[in-house]
Amino acid sequence: MNMITDIFKSETFQTEAKARSDILDSMLAALSKGKITEFVERFGDDFKFTDHALSLEFTDKGRLIEFLKKSRELFPDTVVEVRSTFESKDYASAEWTLTATETAGYGSMQLRLPISLPGVSVAQIRNDRVVRWSDYYDQAKSHRMSLAAHFIDWIEL
Repeated sequence: MNMITDIFKSETFQTEAKARSDILDSMLAALSKGKITEFVERFGDDFKFTDHALSLEFTDKGRLIEFLKKSRELFPDTVVEVRSTFESKDYASAEWTLTATETAGYGSMQLRLPISLPGVSVAQIRNDRVVRWSDYYDQAKSHRMSLAAHFIDWIEL
């Protein structure tokens, strides 16, 4: 076998890759349960969180917490189910399905509209801390533009 194959098959490499995948899985589970502080604590001091569908970027933990709390407030029954994970170098990615309910006013009635959409999170992890996080999903299917509107003045791009 060649040296590259040996490296990828090495126990150290496999353990580190598994650790990155486990970090990502545990963070998405915390987010799904509304444990926002637990989610944000896994980020390094110098990080970037990007929600590409909403064109929002955060580099401040306080602002990220506020964004995630507002998301939970607008969609309190949000659940993120991880479908698969993949690791490469210092990155881990997860393919997931998000389900939630949007409450919308229609005249004097309140409608509860189901939301279900696939997405992907990609995290760059160094020393067990996330330094970069990117979410990708369909903006139109997400019904999250009302969430983005709360943070339009915060765009750090």
